[in-house]
Amino acid sequence: MTVSSLPAAEFESSRFAAPARRIRWILFAAMSLSSAAAIATATVNSIVGADLGGGAAWAGVPSATILIGSALAAPLWGQAFDRIGRRGGLAVGLALGLVGSAIAGLALVLAALPVFLLGLTLIGVSGAAVGLSRFAAGEVHPPELRARAISTVVLGGAVGSIAGPLLVAPSGLAADAGGWTELAGPYGAAVLLYGAAAAAVFLLLRPDPRRLGREVAAAYGGEAVRDEPARSIGVILRGRAAVLAVAAMTLGQMVMIMVMVMTSVHMREHQHALSSISLVIGAHTFGMFAFSVISGRLADRQGRLPVIAAGSAALVLASLAAPLSTSVLPLAISLFSLGLGWNFCYVGGSALLADQLRPSEAARTQGFNDLLVGAASAVGSLASGIVFAAIGYAAMAAVGAAVALIPLALAIAWRRTAMATA
Repeated sequence: MTVSSLPAAEFESSRFAAPARRIRWILFAAMSLSSAAAIATATVNSIVGADLGGGAAWAGVPSATILIGSALAAPLWGQAFDRIGRRGGLAVGLALGLVGSAIAGLALVLAALPVFLLGLTLIGVSGAAVGLSRFAAGEVHPPELRARAISTVVLGGAVGSIAGPLLVAPSGLAADAGGWTELAGPYGAAVLLYGAAAAAVFLLLRPDPRRLGREVAAAYGGEAVRDEPARSIGVILRGRAAVLAVAAMTLGQMVMIMVMVMTSVHMREHQHALSSISLVIGAHTFGMFAFSVISGRLADRQGRLPVIAAGSAALVLASLAAPLSTSVLPLAISLFSLGLGWNFCYVGGSALLADQLRPSEAARTQGFNDLLVGAASAVGSLASGIVFAAIGYAAMAAVGAAVALIPLALAIAWRRTAMATA
């Protein structure tokens, strides 16, 4: 798609700027609310799984259920976003999160594991729709501002990572006072949060980002954008830029999950207190989300390629550094760098993929991409445990570093080719 070289300042003074800004911040609010809901429930999911399943072997089943539900739903949401619009699709997705949270909370009262897993599946399906909202923010902006818009929505995850855990204790006390099991409290809080997010999207997300995005594409991409037929996903993924974008997001996600999940187990084996483990994981989530605006600005000003390369390099270094010390501070720095590297790959890759797509093919391609990201999460989670059990934390982290080298190598090769051509 040919993109106009008009400066970002011209867009800011255009008729598109105000609705695009409103859409961006409504999507940020929806991400913040739904992320807080998902993280609040995730805090107790493993405990509930072990209680209802009758042992610690079931503790990992809830997170796997959510990941699988999210991965399988992502391409379906891509199609739904094209058919009923971004506003309708996202509102339905958030409503499913509400229903899933209510079912999961009810399952605790009924002591029914299958019912609980059904609720978590719906929460995972909801998460796939919410994840695609970052692309909705990007499509209502020209390429010069697209990464910043995407990063604003991703920043909502930082709000959720802070607010979610804070809701667990108060909601648990409220549930206990009301005669419910204490563990049901976070699911009750999630019902309210998903409901607020769904209402905000349904009532305030106007115009639909799909319609505004097509107008922005026509204004900044020329009339030909309207007439170009949609390409198949296979054709799109033959392009070097699309391959790099997908590799940055999927492999970055896999490495991040591998190292993050096993760091908690690694620290526990070295007799660290839960407070120390929480501090390290908190540093990691801070790195994942807090610098989203910076990564978005860098991707818009310096280009997608340098940001992806920097993110991949950070993942490599973080993976190699994590096993060097068992002390809390070095681990916190390594895990912070791991989160920051993931953020650069995720924001840069999302923007680069959006750059390659025509309006008619955006949602379904982005949905397929998020299917791959979800699958990478599941593979990374399962593989990390197997490798850790077989050959240890250091070897597992080295595998992560090797995987992170792939998008870095693709970015360097593309850069060299571009320089040689120039």
